[in-house]
Amino acid sequence: MTNSKSTIKPQILILSFMLMLFSSCDKNNNFNVFSIEDDKQLGLQVRDEIAGNPQEFPLLSLEEYPEAYAYLNNIVDKILVSEDVGYRDEFAWEVRIIDQDVLNAFAVPGGYIYVYTGLIKYLDNEDDLAGVLAHEIAHVDQRHSTQQLQKQYGIQILLSVALGNDAGQLEQIAGALAGNLAGLKFSRDDEREADRYSVHYLEETDYQCNAAFSFFQKMLDNEEAGGTPAFLSTHPDPKERIADINATADEIGCDKTPLAPASYQDFKNSLP
Repeated sequence: MTNSKSTIKPQILILSFMLMLFSSCDKNNNFNVFSIEDDKQLGLQVRDEIAGNPQEFPLLSLEEYPEAYAYLNNIVDKILVSEDVGYRDEFAWEVRIIDQDVLNAFAVPGGYIYVYTGLIKYLDNEDDLAGVLAHEIAHVDQRHSTQQLQKQYGIQILLSVALGNDAGQLEQIAGALAGNLAGLKFSRDDEREADRYSVHYLEETDYQCNAAFSFFQKMLDNEEAGGTPAFLSTHPDPKERIADINATADEIGCDKTPLAPASYQDFKNSLP
């Protein structure tokens, strides 16, 4: 009896794990042990964490800057028209502005996107900002944050979740990491994938489809004057990203003509 059980148990474990692998691919065909509801809950916790920490994240008020937010939401809505955004109807797609002179933007699960005033003012036109937003939307839609979390926790948590040995495991992770997801680093492959998807998203808009390259090009052009931001050191080389974005645009034959509406300068001037 003992020998029989010892041979059956590993088989059950393997079968359970294989079933988990089969059932944990999302609509983008990415393996992710976290559910869509987990993404949403993680995002809500991070949003609340950021809102409750004005010293680190001084958010511009929705009530004081309604026109600025309407401008941003209009860009996001145009991007979300793309059928390539798999979770455009499931996630919140809420964008907020952080009033700091920082050349960055980030996204967290569930569709919560944060853009710094420093980046908005640094960019030259609306197409450039659309490229940044499309890139961040891709991170959310491809669920890069929760993919990075499952890499950090490894195979042990996957088996635990698959076998139902710890029903509260995902909730525990959400609580422990809610305050850290804003700084969760994506892999270089994630960054490249988000760059490529940004081109596909913008293809269905009036914006320059390869607009995501412009930020990196401006950084290279101004490198001698001020250097590149520290966060780029963990990202793919800007020259490679520019080449990859432009190659994707050439491959699908999309329009690379900037829309460049004059209203972008008014938008920048409306910010503190």
